[in-house]
Amino acid sequence: MKHPDDDELFNRLEAEMAGTRADVVDLDKARAARETDPADVESEDPTVPVMVDRPAPAVTGPGYLGRLAGAKRRDVVPLWLRSVAELKTASAWVARHYAHATGYHALRTPVYAARLALQAPTGLARFVGGTMRWMADREGEPVRLAAVRREDAAEYLKLSRQRDGRVRLRTLVAVLGMFVGLALALALYVLAPGWLQAVSVSALVLALGAHGRKADAPVIHRAVELPKASKLTSDIVLRALGAIGIPAINQAQSKGRDGFEFTAPITRDGPGWRAEGNLPFGVTVTDVIEKRERLASGLRRPLGCVWPEAESEEHPGHLVLWVGDQTLKAAPKPAWPLLKSGTVDLFKPVAYGTDQRGRWVAVTLMFIAGIIGAIPRMGKTFLLRLLLLIAALDPRAELHTYDMKGTGDLDPVGEAVSHRHGVGEEDETLKYALADFRALREELRRRTKVIRSLPRDICPESKVTSQLADKRSLGLHPIVVGVDECQVMFEHPEYGKEFEEIATDLVKRGPATGIVLLLATQRPDAKSLPTGISANASTRFCLKVMGQTENDMVLGTSSYKRGVRATMFAWGDKGLHYFVGEGSDARIVSSTFLDAPLAERVAARARKVRDKAGLLSGYALGEAPETVTGPTYDLLADVAAVVPEGEERVWNERIAARLAELRPEVYGGWKGENVTSALKPHGIRTRDVAGTTEDGTRTTRRGIVRADLLKTIAERNEKPGAA
Repeated sequence: MKHPDDDELFNRLEAEMAGTRADVVDLDKARAARETDPADVESEDPTVPVMVDRPAPAVTGPGYLGRLAGAKRRDVVPLWLRSVAELKTASAWVARHYAHATGYHALRTPVYAARLALQAPTGLARFVGGTMRWMADREGEPVRLAAVRREDAAEYLKLSRQRDGRVRLRTLVAVLGMFVGLALALALYVLAPGWLQAVSVSALVLALGAHGRKADAPVIHRAVELPKASKLTSDIVLRALGAIGIPAINQAQSKGRDGFEFTAPITRDGPGWRAEGNLPFGVTVTDVIEKRERLASGLRRPLGCVWPEAESEEHPGHLVLWVGDQTLKAAPKPAWPLLKSGTVDLFKPVAYGTDQRGRWVAVTLMFIAGIIGAIPRMGKTFLLRLLLLIAALDPRAELHTYDMKGTGDLDPVGEAVSHRHGVGEEDETLKYALADFRALREELRRRTKVIRSLPRDICPESKVTSQLADKRSLGLHPIVVGVDECQVMFEHPEYGKEFEEIATDLVKRGPATGIVLLLATQRPDAKSLPTGISANASTRFCLKVMGQTENDMVLGTSSYKRGVRATMFAWGDKGLHYFVGEGSDARIVSSTFLDAPLAERVAARARKVRDKAGLLSGYALGEAPETVTGPTYDLLADVAAVVPEGEERVWNERIAARLAELRPEVYGGWKGENVTSALKPHGIRTRDVAGTTEDGTRTTRRGIVRADLLKTIAERNEKPGAA
């Protein structure tokens, strides 16, 4: 039926179309033009639109061989099976588990036997009753009663005949079994030895006791309560990601998509589960880390079990989610390999803690300067003491330990092996430490000269190696300096500036010369950690901190924005920290816990090794603090003092004579070549200088220009800490 308004509507549309001019498009030509590469066509008309997307080629991406070359191959043999250390650790855990279970049940075996004996009468009654019910075919009685209730005579007669046949057969079997049992019992009683009779009666009683046990009262209890953690599945992961409140994930899931693309199967990875995949476009792993608490709630797992992290070799949206069976602090820790035996080589990695998966994490203490930062009571001092104990187990290492907190936490190391050791913030201790730092600066300068003088084939990289450290004549043994609460030094009103200058120099140049500086503070700010130190320290240990500023001060600028956040650690996560170093990305590590008695045992073992090698020195041998004053002279200042202002050029032999007169105990016996070699590390070049001898003869000899000396001194003063 035609609507009355249709004529008017059609007339209006026809009028509008008549007033609009349109071109007829040849679809075949349009398709051909769209498939043409715009880069190959130069249009004369700038108003003609150019296609942005090129047509998809028949084959996209690399070829077959290219895909094979770039394929990510999974390990055939698991990592824990390829690692001897992890295999030993796993084997030890299994052995301890079954040894404990065996000992637990062996001790309670008499109790188990007594319980079974007391339950034997009940078991006998159950056995007799069950046998009688079986002989009488009691299991078919409900069916026969149902036939009676239905008044079905035919079915009842059929079931009755079946029951009679069963009863006759079962009675015969029971009687035969009874006679066989009695005959066997009589034979054992007459013929068997006493021990066999006892074993047989005991086995019968225990079997009857087991048959008579109650369902809610087990005879044998569990020796070990194994943790019960649910299996991680894709549904659980998607549910948790959808619950953390990231809009892009929620929008994808609201449209029926997953919101997360799994790139590998969910597998067991150590004591937990590992899932990895790609987040939606624009979502980064940092976004997920920020919502770690919500993620743990969505997974229904404790916060200490949930560890989202990025993959360094993938894009920022590639999430690796590891969910442990237990929290990191509750999970069993393997025993520290160096607790009872062994020494170390500081030039090689040494295990000091474990990651979330229970795998050992190693640190190389040479060629680094380290910073340890945390709020109080989080294990900062224990971590510093652990690193110093590692250094103590290398008998070549010379330790300088300072406990500015004054509680004596570093005493186990200091009193046993340290060359220099100070405790407290008193002026006497600070003067002692300052004198030691001055001596370390002079030792740094001496080492640079020694390294520079060595042939290239012996020292090819211009730094200390393990082989050079073995040569006692060179004096290039490792020196490890550990300072707890270093802010006491740097914030001192009188000595703070000098401490900062020397420490900055040790951080910058010390690693190459075999000097390691480890600084720990509970106030990681610009005053506690001067920027010259924090910017050049290559290794960082950051336990729990309260804010972004402290986090970045310890771990490096923008660490917080990259998702490396020590603020996420809980109050109970003592010893848990981010470790930045060893040439890899930040890792979460739980350091080995050594209390004071264990630390004393390790330090005592380190002292024995040093004593046997004749390498104990300084404080460990009872030397007085005055022995650490070291030289207080400045070579450049002394040279400037003996070269007057009016003497622009001077021979080195004359400088040597004047220096010997100025400080005979230091420069006595020096000649011109001694001055040349001493000024060379400072960058002062000797040259031919014209002069007059004592007899008035004009000649040219090696000397220096006073302007070069003053320039070097000025540059050193502009750069605090420079030699």
